[in-house]
Amino acid sequence: MIRRLTAEDHQQLFSFLQQDPSFNLFIIGDIESFGYDADFQDVWGQFDDAGSLIAVLLRYYDSYISYAPGDFDADGFARLIGETARTLTIELSGKEEIARQFEGRLALGTKRTLYFCECRTDEYARQQIGAFSIKKAGLADVDRIVDLRRRIPEFDTRPTARDMLVKGMETNSARTYYIEQDGKMVAAASTTAENSLSAMIVGVCTDPEHRGKGYASAIVAKLVYDLLAEGKMPCLFYDNPDAGRIYHRLGFRDIGLWAMYR
Repeated sequence: MIRRLTAEDHQQLFSFLQQDPSFNLFIIGDIESFGYDADFQDVWGQFDDAGSLIAVLLRYYDSYISYAPGDFDADGFARLIGETARTLTIELSGKEEIARQFEGRLALGTKRTLYFCECRTDEYARQQIGAFSIKKAGLADVDRIVDLRRRIPEFDTRPTARDMLVKGMETNSARTYYIEQDGKMVAAASTTAENSLSAMIVGVCTDPEHRGKGYASAIVAKLVYDLLAEGKMPCLFYDNPDAGRIYHRLGFRDIGLWAMYR
C-alpha cells in the first residue's frame, strides 16, 4: 500500500530513514525544514502487509527523490510522479540502484551519475585548517557568492541560485565559508540540505586566478571539522577523479553512486 505521509508518521519515517542517513540527507533535510503540509512538498510511503514502511518518495517543487533498501513498487511510485508532475521532463534523483528503476517508466531528463562519499573523521581536516583566514558568509555576502560562481567556467549557475542561498541561510539548512583577498571573495564552499544528522557539501569553487593555493581544500576541511563537531555527517558528490583524490585526502570515502535526471 502506498499513501501520503503526515506528521503522525514522523517517528516511523525517521526510524526508517536513519538506516541510511547519508543517502537520505535530502529527504531528512526537506522534512525537518518544511514538514508535511507545505504546498510545494509531498511525502509518500509504501507499507508492507504488517504495516512496516519499506519505501519513500518525496516531491520538492518539481523534483522527486525515492529511497528503498529493498524491493519496492516502482510502478506505483511512477504513477504518483506522473499524476503530480507539472513538467513534461521529470527531475528525479536518488541512490543509483533505486533511481534507475524509473527508467522506462517515466520521461526522465538526462542522466548524470556521481560518486557519493561521506567523511567520518576530522583527523585529516584538522591538518588543513588554520593556514588561511576562513570566514562564514551572511546574507550580505549572497551576491558575492553568486558572482564568484559565475566566474567559474565549470559552474552552471541557475537563475534560482540566489534565492536558494538566501532560503538556506534563513532556515539554517545551508551555510557558506569563504576566503577573500583584497576584499574580493576568491574561494568558497557551501552546504545544502543540512539536517540533524548530515549535510551535503556543494559549490566548492576557486577563482581561476587564485587556483593551486589550497584555498578550496582548506574551506572544505573547515566545513568537515565544524559539521562533525556538530554531530553532522559531511557528504558530497564528485565525478572528477582529480577532485575525488583531494576529497579522499581529507578523509572522505566513497559509499556508492548517486543518479540525477535533469
